[in-house]
Amino acid sequence: MLQRFFIFCSGSDTAILDECSSGERTKYAGIGATVFFTAVMATIAAAYALYTVFDNYFSAIFFGIIWGLLIFNLDRFIVSTIKKRNSFFDELIQASPRIALAIIIAIVISKPLEMKIFEKEINQVLLTEKNEMTLANKDQLALQYTPSVKALEAEIAGLKAEITTKEAEVNALYNIYIAEAEGTAGTQKIGKGPVYKEKREKHDAELAALTELKKTNTAKIEEAETQIANLATEYKTKVADTQPVIDGFDGLMARVNALNKLPLLPSLFIFLLFLAIETSPILAKLLSPKGAYDLKLEEQESALKSWVTQQKAQRDVLVTTDLNINNRVYADIAEEQELYDYKRKKARELMQMQADAFYKKQKSVL
Repeated sequence: MLQRFFIFCSGSDTAILDECSSGERTKYAGIGATVFFTAVMATIAAAYALYTVFDNYFSAIFFGIIWGLLIFNLDRFIVSTIKKRNSFFDELIQASPRIALAIIIAIVISKPLEMKIFEKEINQVLLTEKNEMTLANKDQLALQYTPSVKALEAEIAGLKAEITTKEAEVNALYNIYIAEAEGTAGTQKIGKGPVYKEKREKHDAELAALTELKKTNTAKIEEAETQIANLATEYKTKVADTQPVIDGFDGLMARVNALNKLPLLPSLFIFLLFLAIETSPILAKLLSPKGAYDLKLEEQESALKSWVTQQKAQRDVLVTTDLNINNRVYADIAEEQELYDYKRKKARELMQMQADAFYKKQKSVL
């Protein structure tokens, strides 16, 4: 039962193989088993690849089975259409398009399995790329807020500098009127005379101005600091909003690109393994000598070709003979006077009817 299933997978004619030896049936069962297990591997590979796309087991398994059946049908078609010939070179030319197709199938099958085998290494590459993308994203978003923040910080520094300058002026006036009172400067008279009062009043006026300036500038500084805090909050919000996009950067294309960044040799060995599996049925057909199955199939096809050629030749002779007979029949009829007189009479009547119809039409126009 299992042997007949694998023979079916090889695309061979079971009726012909039933007439061959058990060794011939075993050979084609082996070819069919290779086709079947290649389709199984294709199903597993496609299911994993599609799971990275859909992130759903049922969808991945369903489409993976569809893909496996497609690969099974292609491999079965490739193997079944390779016919044994008398020249190995002719067989190689015949199989070359199928070998090219087998190489493409091997690449398609091997890539998803490579991603599964090297999943940990790929995750490490993706983690590094995500970290780089996170830093780059933060730097890029910061460019939108840095000018505004720097402008506000410069404004705060200017307001603070204005207060400091004003404080220095007030302190200087304070030192002046104190020195006047102590008699160490100015009039150099000890005591609180008119000059002292004048300088004290000037200091008090500037001190009041300083107090008002501090009040005004403090309010402005608090407003600027609030704006800076709002910009920082907005920046953090945007970073948080864009981070899920970076965290989700692990789709099929990202994993394929990450796989290409890994050392080539391990991936090459896996590809060569699947290439050997995929091309083994074709190579088995090419390298194996003509067996009983090939001879019987060739005999059957040759007999059918001969029968078709014979039928075509008979139809050609039949058409030629019928044409010659028809020519002779019509040639004999053309010599009969009775047929000539009858056609002459009918032609005369037709011409009279045409003349009458033309007369009536011309008369109606006038």
